[in-house]
Amino acid sequence: MENKPMKLLLIEDDANECYIFKEISKNRKDIEFIAITNSETEGLRIVKKYMPEGIILDLELNKGNGTGTGIGFLEKLKKVKLSIIPKVIVTTNIYSNSVYEYLHRNVVDFIFYKKQSNYSQEDVINTILLIREYKSNTIHEEIKEEIGDSKEIIVDKINKELDLIGISTHLQGRKYLFDSIQYIIENENTNKKITIIQYLVSKYKKSNSTISRAMQNAILHAWRISSLEDLSTYYTARINYETGIPTPTEFIYYYADKIKKQL
Repeated sequence: MENKPMKLLLIEDDANECYIFKEISKNRKDIEFIAITNSETEGLRIVKKYMPEGIILDLELNKGNGTGTGIGFLEKLKKVKLSIIPKVIVTTNIYSNSVYEYLHRNVVDFIFYKKQSNYSQEDVINTILLIREYKSNTIHEEIKEEIGDSKEIIVDKINKELDLIGISTHLQGRKYLFDSIQYIIENENTNKKITIIQYLVSKYKKSNSTISRAMQNAILHAWRISSLEDLSTYYTARINYETGIPTPTEFIYYYADKIKKQL
């Protein structure tokens, strides 16, 4: 069980609803409204800045002075990268199977029909506290976010390292080196039955010799144009003194290991 009050965001344009929710929160220590707004845009800003654990969302925000819609809010919320995926409860005057089906497919954990005889704001609060303990509805989205973020970080780091030593983007071998490093990093815990070169041959439909030659030429190009100071700073592995440059295999595994340690 959580000991800290659950931080909630209320997006609602009915003044009476807002008042009741505020009054309930005054008498409870297990919830805290970090903000109450009637605006889709303001709601998204608050989510990004304060990362509430739960959101109580009125689906019809086009009444009164409200701006935007609950549907619009949900669509934009899906695109926001968050370290904490908030629980979302929708309150609505709409009763529609198609709408409810859409909501459940789009990050909504629970729906309250306001016109139901036993509807109460207290029940809404109790429900969001209950589902706070369970992550089954959002765990898949969390995993996808983490995977997505991890891939972006790896891509950025590989590109940065290749840029630092002069492996130019116009070189054909760069994409082969990039893909090889990424492949090693992302498959480090799997039984790699497919070698790097087999993976590249399958992906690009090029011959083994064409790919190997392009990678070696890219490395050779970098060692010719980059300063010794940059090379010795950013590539610290030992190099065969006879050739003076690393082989593609040495190069790939060096950077895969270097980036894994950074991660």
